[in-house]
Order: sequence, then structure tokens, then C-alpha cells
Amino acid sequence: MLFVKKPITQLISEADNGKELKRSLNYASLIALGVGAIIGAGLFSLTGIAAADNAGPAVTISFVVAAVGCMFAGLCYAEFSSMIPVAGSAYTYSYATMGEFIAWIIGWDLVLEYALGAATVSVSWSRYLVEFLINHDLDFIPYELLSSPFETLSLSNGVVIDNGVINLPAIFIVMLLSFVLINGTRKSAVTNNLLVILKLSVVFVFVIVGWKYINPANHEPFVIPNPGETALIEGKTGFWAFLGSENFGHYGISGILRGAAVVFFAFIGFDAVSTAAQEAKNPKRDMPIGILGSLLVCTLLYVVFSFVMTGLANYKEFINDAKPVATAIAHTPYLWLQDGIIIAILAGYTSVILVMLLGQSRVFYAMSHDGLLPRFFSHVHSKFRTPYKTNLFFMIFVSLFAGFVPVSDLGHMVSIGTLFAFILVCIGVIIMRKTMPEVPRKFKTPLVPTIPVLGIVVCFAMMVSLPKESWERLIIWMALGIVIYFMYSRKHSFVRKGAGK
Repeated sequence: MLFVKKPITQLISEADNGKELKRSLNYASLIALGVGAIIGAGLFSLTGIAAADNAGPAVTISFVVAAVGCMFAGLCYAEFSSMIPVAGSAYTYSYATMGEFIAWIIGWDLVLEYALGAATVSVSWSRYLVEFLINHDLDFIPYELLSSPFETLSLSNGVVIDNGVINLPAIFIVMLLSFVLINGTRKSAVTNNLLVILKLSVVFVFVIVGWKYINPANHEPFVIPNPGETALIEGKTGFWAFLGSENFGHYGISGILRGAAVVFFAFIGFDAVSTAAQEAKNPKRDMPIGILGSLLVCTLLYVVFSFVMTGLANYKEFINDAKPVATAIAHTPYLWLQDGIIIAILAGYTSVILVMLLGQSRVFYAMSHDGLLPRFFSHVHSKFRTPYKTNLFFMIFVSLFAGFVPVSDLGHMVSIGTLFAFILVCIGVIIMRKTMPEVPRKFKTPLVPTIPVLGIVVCFAMMVSLPKESWERLIIWMALGIVIYFMYSRKHSFVRKGAGK
């Protein structure tokens, strides 16, 4: 049977096994973990991209739309994490509700969300570091070691790198943070907390300083007109023709929706929180607080920050701009803040990479623990009690992408993988309420099935708004995962063997 399920009692028993992962995180650490993942790439880079190419000043609304989808999915995540407090996130939840095959699909999908996400952000981290060094005449690293051989990189000093060999800074940050994770989750959490405090301080300074210099003209019109939508309303074109046209997703309502899908990349923080459930001190209380608390804090910051940024500079100034926040600061008398902003961005990206690498290692740990992946991935270090071999594996895997592949265009791929995971979790809550109503729930998603259904609808709408290339890559990646499942995972599944399948 493809849909053999893992018993809830077995999951809880594994969570209570004191010989495995160490419980060292409280709800404050979990909120900081979520904020560490959310406040980063979306705030410092994707805001400008979504404003310039998709939503204009209405990128603020895009963040609200993305947050609404996250809220619905977050409520479902909170219920699952309070009743199934084990490592693995959506993978584990799917295993208990929809069976092994769906669990494998979502686990494989999470590689897109975490591993490729970490690679993408590490490349952006590298570029900001290089710009900071150039601004201070510290460009001592040979240019060919700053870029992959498959992309052209233009630097602020006028140098164009089209013969790169390897992106060395990106590999460096991935390796450094992997070793931090190997040394223990508590140490990782302390590192993350410091980074979160640093970048939030600069975010608050940007908002306070920038608010005074907002130019109302930059917010007019707030929603940029889309000629395709105008033709649709006037009956001059059909819906499907508009959906397939170049106008779709470029300003107007469709632009706001695609902008939401673009910035959704940064809303995976609370999802990463759920992967650390087995390391929470009191998961039934701390996990819902950590998930929803981090989502609320970051949504408020996104809305205010994006409003100030698009008020300081016209959205057109962010076209092909690698440093949109610095561009906005240039419209104030406080140009000295640019260095502070870049430092905050580096801190933000560092914490995002840290949380993504943590989340990915915990998902593979859970899958290996179930026999769906080789036992190698579930080996726990005798001293640090972390899945160190998984950390080492992904250190190499992510470094290869970060060092040699231009992964910036994979942001859409990460978003579509995240949205797919959220949809399965929403479906899982509905199934769980019907099939296992007796299982204790410290936190219950309100208005079931309404909330999960709304989560499914909003997340799928954002998936549809992404370019077709994102769907093609997702299908290819999933096809590869299915082949691996039938060739290895299905034969080695501990749950299947226990069920006599």
C-alpha cells in the first residue's frame, strides 16, 4: 500500500526518547528562530524586486496577501506541531495523516524549500559582502573567485565579472554555519538570537528615520494600472487570454498576487520553527506560540518597512537594483546608514541560511529515521547530539549550488515548493479531524474546515500566479523524487515493514 500511515503513538514515543535530539529551545527561542528565517531575503531584496516588476507601491498589499496565506497555513501547522511534537515538519504531519507516499513527496519537496533556498540566499549574502568590501577599498579577493562560471556579475566599481570560477564567499558562509549547527542547536539558537537583534535594530532605525522623508507622490497611484486587466474588465479580452499574456503579473491586481508569490520566499520562517519541535522544551505550548508569534511580528515589520521604502524612492528606481534598501536611504540625509543597512542585510541573510540548513537537516533526519533514506542521515553525534552527518552532507550539497550555479532565478522554485507544502498541511488538518478526533490537541485550528480550505485556496492562487517555468521545474524535481521512492524508500520503510506490507 502506498498510503500506509505512521501511528501517532509511535511518533509521540519517538519524541519522548531522551537519547535523541536534545530539548533546549523555549518559545522565545522559537520565535527568534522564525524571525531569523523570515526577516532577511524578502525584506532586503525581494521587496524591491516585487515592487519594480510586479506590484509597484502596492507591494505592501502583496505582503498582506502572502501573510494571509501564511496565517491560514500557520494555524494548521500550530495544531499539528502541538499534537505531533517531533522533527520533520510537514513531512511528519503528512506521514500521520495522508500516508507514506504523500509524506515522501512533501519531504522531497522540502529540499527545494530549504536546501535550494539556503543556496540562493548564500549567493545574495556573497554579493552584499563584496559590495561592502568594495565600498571600503577592501576588494582583496580575486574577482574570478566571486562569481560562478555560468553568470555575469556587475559590481558597483564598474567591474564586470564574466569569467568567474567559483563563488567562494557563498561557500564560506554555508560551511561556517554548517559547523555551527553541528556544534549544537542551543549554540545555533544563541548565534541566531544575536543576528536577529542586530538586523531588527537596523530595521527599526530605517523605519524611524525614513518615515519623515516619505514622498507621497511615490505612492500615487498606489496600485499601478494594468492594461490587460482594463481590457478584461471592458470585455475586450478573455480571462484565459489575459492569464497567458505578458501583462499578467505586471502591476494591477494580478501584479499584487504575483508579488505575493515572489515575496512568499521569505515567509518560510514559521515552517522552519516546526522542524525543531523535537528540540522544544514544551512543544505543546511553545510550538504554536513560536509559529504564530514569529509570523505576526514579521508581517507587521514587512508592511511598515515596504511602505517606507516605496515612499522614499519611486518603484521604478528598484528595477535591476541589487541594493533597493540602500537606494531608498539615498533619498534621506543619512547616507551613513547605508553601511549599517548592508551589515544588517548580511546578518539577516546569515540567520536565514542558518535556519534553512537547520530545517533541511531535521527533515532528512526524520525521513532517515523512518527508513525512507539511508541510516547515514539519522546518525546523532555522541557529544553534541545533532545529526552531524546530515549537516555535513548538506554542507557539500548546498555549497555546490552556491559556488557554481547561478541560483538567483530559483527563488520562484523555492516559493512554489513552500506553497505546495502549506497546501498539504492544510489538507492534513481536515483529514486528521475526521479520522483521529480523539488525539489530544493543545492547540486547535479554529473554524475547521473553513480555515484550512481558505489556506488551500490562497496558497494555490499564488502558485498559479508564478511563471510556468516554476511549474516545469517542480514537476521534474518531483518526478525524480518518485523514482527514488520506488527504487529505494518503499523497500526500506520501517513503517511498511512493521505493518507487514
